Amino acid sequence: MESVIGLHFIDLIIIAVYMIGTLAIGFFVTKYIGSAEDFFVSGKSLPFWAIGFSIVVSDIGATDFVAVAGAAFRNGVSAANFDWMGSMPAMVFAAFVFVPYFWRTGVFTIPEFLGRRYNTAVQFLNALVWAVVLFLGLAIMLWITADKLMFTVLGWDPWLSVILMAVVTGMYTFSGGLTAVVFTDVVQLIVMYVGGLALLALSLWEVGGWGSLREQILAKGPEFQHHFTILLPHDTAGPFPWTGIVFGLGIVLAIAYMSGNQVIVQRTLGARTEWDAKAGMLTGGFLKSFIPLMVALPGLCALILVPDLPMEEADRAVPEMIRKLLPAGLRGLMFAALFAALMSSISGTLNSATTIFITDIWGQIRRWLGKAAYTERQALNMGRAFTAFLIIISTVFCKAIADRESIYVFSQTILSMFQGPTLAILLLGIIWPRATGWGGLAGLALGVPFCFVLNNTPGLFTSENPFLFVAWWSFVFSLIVTIIVSLITPRESEEKLRGVTWSYVVKSKEAQAALEERNS
Repeated sequence: MESVIGLHFIDLIIIAVYMIGTLAIGFFVTKYIGSAEDFFVSGKSLPFWAIGFSIVVSDIGATDFVAVAGAAFRNGVSAANFDWMGSMPAMVFAAFVFVPYFWRTGVFTIPEFLGRRYNTAVQFLNALVWAVVLFLGLAIMLWITADKLMFTVLGWDPWLSVILMAVVTGMYTFSGGLTAVVFTDVVQLIVMYVGGLALLALSLWEVGGWGSLREQILAKGPEFQHHFTILLPHDTAGPFPWTGIVFGLGIVLAIAYMSGNQVIVQRTLGARTEWDAKAGMLTGGFLKSFIPLMVALPGLCALILVPDLPMEEADRAVPEMIRKLLPAGLRGLMFAALFAALMSSISGTLNSATTIFITDIWGQIRRWLGKAAYTERQALNMGRAFTAFLIIISTVFCKAIADRESIYVFSQTILSMFQGPTLAILLLGIIWPRATGWGGLAGLALGVPFCFVLNNTPGLFTSENPFLFVAWWSFVFSLIVTIIVSLITPRESEEKLRGVTWSYVVKSKEAQAALEERNS
């Protein structure tokens, strides 16, 4: 029995059960939310396994299933580097360096740390940049799923899909905060893996296996000769040359994303112990090693299974395969997996953007105006109010923001516009006590415009989309600026540095005793 929207009755049941179950879990944990700390960092009570699951599904959304597959369709397996080289090594680094450090300082947000280490101007500027980026990411997630997926496969009006996703996800994030986000993520990861691996297995079966896939793609012509090259030549015109992957992605974007992205780090800040924070990040790194198989390889299979799909429509590769290949029941499971990926990413972004806004933007504005800080109850109410506002405004503007040819390159370009400068001042702030507030402000305030100059200077790089090179050179530029300005400005007081530099937080027994008491 086929429904009027193209899904079998059993598919609709699977999707409905998933939606109702997710809402039930989200609303169930609401009874544990009584303060701002509960809403923003789960009252520091999260176990490592929940943190690891949540990190993966908050990072991998329906955008990745659609856009990474599209990137693989266009450029080959080099797109998988963003989850192999671009995730696992950086997550191990973050687990043993940044994560325990942030947990010990007891901050709610990365901008909050930068404010303590440098000054409130750095905190506000970094928070403002992140707020804009998270808003753009939220809009992209909504429209990608609605237009590239739901419209392609089911013929649904994209706006109907956007509103449905916004309402369902916004409801439990509004009520339960980070706790609702994390524990719904646990279920969503399981659903996402089952659906994603099913699509991968069926795709490889249809093309005759890996060897047959390789032969058929290489036989399509010389333009496909690098589709199975993991590191492309430096002079490639595509967006993923090996130099950009190694330096721009491996050293800058990956570490900056896994160590300085509020959506990722916020889960570890809610850990019940430092061990849980580190183990959660490592668990997430292990689970992410399977992601490229689920999101990139189906894009390669689409070159054979959907041969008439034009390159400019590459982001529709996976939706087309779902529509043509998956049988009843499995199609509903795959849709539940994509809903899981989307909803976890939306909820995580919503909660992190709200935390940054209340803590680092609106909170700073109130202090500058001489107003008293919010009480716990006021902060909780403001957090919920901003959550509702953000999901509404993202829904309204999602089409204008996300309706473009290559969503994946667009998303990575947005991140490259500030990740280099942010990593530079974050790294120097931790390891170099001589870095000053003026140095950090100069590194960030000059580094971000420098990114725009690099990205918009014709002929500067061989790649048509040079975001990887922009990330690397902006990182180097901001390092140099921060060091120079710090050396010509007065040192920060020892009292200010206590608890916010590596030597004090990790090596100082006094600081450790105070932090253990505060975080107990």
